[in-house]
Amino acid sequence: MSLDQPTEFVKHQTVTRDAFLGGRLTLSQPRHGFRAGIDSVLLGAAVPAGSESLLDLGAGVGTAALVSLATGRAARADLVERDLPTAELARANLAANDLAGRGRVIAVDVAAKAELRRSAGLQDNAYDIVIANPPFFGTGQGTLATDASRADARHMDEQSLDLWLRCTAGSARANGTAIVIYPASGLGALLAAFSARFGAMTVLPLAPREGADASRVLVRGTKGSKAPLRLLPTRVMHLGEGNAFSPQFDAIFRGEAALDW
Repeated sequence: MSLDQPTEFVKHQTVTRDAFLGGRLTLSQPRHGFRAGIDSVLLGAAVPAGSESLLDLGAGVGTAALVSLATGRAARADLVERDLPTAELARANLAANDLAGRGRVIAVDVAAKAELRRSAGLQDNAYDIVIANPPFFGTGQGTLATDASRADARHMDEQSLDLWLRCTAGSARANGTAIVIYPASGLGALLAAFSARFGAMTVLPLAPREGADASRVLVRGTKGSKAPLRLLPTRVMHLGEGNAFSPQFDAIFRGEAALDW
């Protein structure tokens, strides 16, 4: 829900303040370009309860990590974002929601070389949970956004996706967990990148309505595990043909429930 209070928060960038979790979070994000939506909330709500250290790769304005912090799913979080104006918005969002003491923003490219990530403050083998909502159109797919930050957030080839999963694996501690939300059409590439580094993979398909194909998937894996893949039943997000969410998802978006899977 937009509070419709634009302000010049970052030079040359007009932002809005938007409410999430039934008003428990208020986040500043660009009026134009890539804007956080339900995927970010679902990703944050999918973090297991009791997680001590969380890493959000490609965090944007911080929505997923802040959802996990605000709902008590994670105790503390590091947010990685390469776009500097967006990273500044993430820092401001932590402060505005009284979460600055539990989170920090690291301005670095997820696909950068390991030594550059380390020098920026991203730790190796350190996090209980690593989450990501990677760019989802492969090269040549979809319509390239005119806004540069939005285009970066939406377009990535399979090689770059593999680099994201390499960073995910390098950042997770032994037996740590990775959770990624991704379009269902890209599941093959995502599983290929996951399976090289994680076991005990669990796939949760999400469909917009009863009888519709899954439109997105959540994939979870455990670093170092050899357990086989599990495919969970599809969960339906909307009731009938309208825009109303099912009770389960309505409770998640209001901040009254987690995405337990």
